[in-house]
Amino acid sequence: MAAKMVITRLILCALSLSMIDFSMCHLLKSSVTCLDCPTGSDLAGIKILVKCNQVKNLAMATTNEHGVFETQLPSSNCQTKILGGPKQLYVPRNSMVTNIKMVQETGSYTTSQPLTFYTSCPLSQIHDGKCGAHNDAIKRNIGSSKTVDLPLPKEWGLAPSSYYVPFVPIIGIP
Repeated sequence: MAAKMVITRLILCALSLSMIDFSMCHLLKSSVTCLDCPTGSDLAGIKILVKCNQVKNLAMATTNEHGVFETQLPSSNCQTKILGGPKQLYVPRNSMVTNIKMVQETGSYTTSQPLTFYTSCPLSQIHDGKCGAHNDAIKRNIGSSKTVDLPLPKEWGLAPSSYYVPFVPIIGIP
């Protein structure tokens, strides 16, 4: 009877220990910098994507009003990237993706290069034509999606011309 109690306790102890995850989590602490914002700007809501090697799940972080973010890393071999924000962001190619490194004093991790962005297209890229939406096939800017609305008399009882002017019916194709 006493042997059964000891075996039962050992089995319960083994089961409880098997449910504990002994993986070690790493903490990433870093910040983003706006290159053309006035001092004291609100940098809240910028999304940071963290991708680690040999790990399926991506980690996400959101900045506070000072541009600081924190997230747990599944491994120490990771890269970070500015994903977007509440407004349009322009991120230079040389700082788009950065690796992380360990901070010796605190035991946490930070980015090896600063994550920087602009809130408007930098002058250096306006002349090159790199800002704005581009059509990937022919590398030209995508035009406006504004429709044409011809003024029609209300007495005719027709729908606005933007509903049917750009439509060209194709008739007679076998």
